[in-house]
Amino acid sequence: MTGNSGNAAVFTLGCRLNQADSALLAGRLKLDGWRIVRPEYDGRIDLLVINTCTVTAAASRKSRQAARRFRSKHPESCILVTGCSAEMENSVWAEEKAVDIILTNPEKKQIDSLVRDFLDKKSISAGRAFSMDQPTEVFRENAGGDFRFKSRAFLKIQEGCNNFCTYCIVPYARGPERSRDRDEIVAEFRQLLARGFEEIVLTGVNICAYNDRGRTLNDLIRFLTSVPGNFRIRLSSTEPHPNNARLLTAMAGNPKICRFLHLSLQHGCDRILKAMGRKYTVAEYAHFIAEARKLIPGLHLGTDIIVGFPGETEDDFGQQMRFIGKMDFANIHIFTYSRREGTPAAGMPAQVPGEIVNERRLRLAEAAEKMKAVFVESQLGETLPVLFERKDRDGRFRGWSDNYINVVCADPAIKKHVITQIKTTGISGSNSLVGEIAPML
Repeated sequence: MTGNSGNAAVFTLGCRLNQADSALLAGRLKLDGWRIVRPEYDGRIDLLVINTCTVTAAASRKSRQAARRFRSKHPESCILVTGCSAEMENSVWAEEKAVDIILTNPEKKQIDSLVRDFLDKKSISAGRAFSMDQPTEVFRENAGGDFRFKSRAFLKIQEGCNNFCTYCIVPYARGPERSRDRDEIVAEFRQLLARGFEEIVLTGVNICAYNDRGRTLNDLIRFLTSVPGNFRIRLSSTEPHPNNARLLTAMAGNPKICRFLHLSLQHGCDRILKAMGRKYTVAEYAHFIAEARKLIPGLHLGTDIIVGFPGETEDDFGQQMRFIGKMDFANIHIFTYSRREGTPAAGMPAQVPGEIVNERRLRLAEAAEKMKAVFVESQLGETLPVLFERKDRDGRFRGWSDNYINVVCADPAIKKHVITQIKTTGISGSNSLVGEIAPML
């Protein structure tokens, strides 16, 4: 403990991996003596950390807007930015008057000492890279995540990406694929269970690429699910990968693994997939989906789709719509193509006009909403394990089933943050199920 006793808050933009990174940042600061508060805390915040995102131009803009907003609300704070936008747009942040400290992704592990240096008026070189943190095949965080304000915990198991899809800035921001030491993962997993978390999300850039000296994601989740306790594991977004076939067998019939798979498709036309640098065809993707549904009944299948990739014609988009319609996804994250300097796609000809992109996005969103409603209706009458997160003003509890459906229950016996078996009896509002506590067998 260094004697720091001020208030520190961590504000997160972007993906689940960023959520896990933010928890690790909070954990390091807590060990260094800081008191962790929410970013919306109305009192004094001495250190405000913004974990930025740069996956799209809009995400970068929101990161800068957040810094300015916090500077206006907390003019006395030391404001620190880190994450992918700080990594890739360091020169832009260097001109941002709202910011005091800029840390690259590798520097995040030294946040405690670097902040102390700054507050002690010592020099701090924004954007400096540490040779001790050059990417390696297996890494350790030497910290545990702090999730005191969350219903579920995000456990980082993997970092980086080797795919270099033509539209994506992530491999440049996060570096090559590398996996977290399995023993450290297991230790943090046990700590999270001891703190009462009943849902733990395994996260990374591409968790299916996890490999600690021959121990794969399948080996890891089989070991974690053998740990005693009332909990479930959710897998965050995954990339199509050869290990996915074995992943399905590890998930099948295991009640401690959520029936949830978010498998990025990105486009439903082979010509566009090839231009994107994706390494599968729509037929291969469809085969995997069919096997997944066969092995795991009630599986929530979600995906990511990019609309308006350079060169996308109306015929390409029509192929995509027809293919997606056959997949019956439970959820689709729709992204309009974002031109990112430094990626091959940024210089591709035939950039699609914005008005056409928006019209296609609206058509896809309408189809996605209908598919989501069909999936929710398919679970009516089922008994689902639900982790309730909050209580509404009307007294009803809301939570999420293992296959990621929002569930509402008015029974006062419900306990928040505890997995409860719920018999679904109706549909409420926008694709939520209503239920009651299932009778004990």
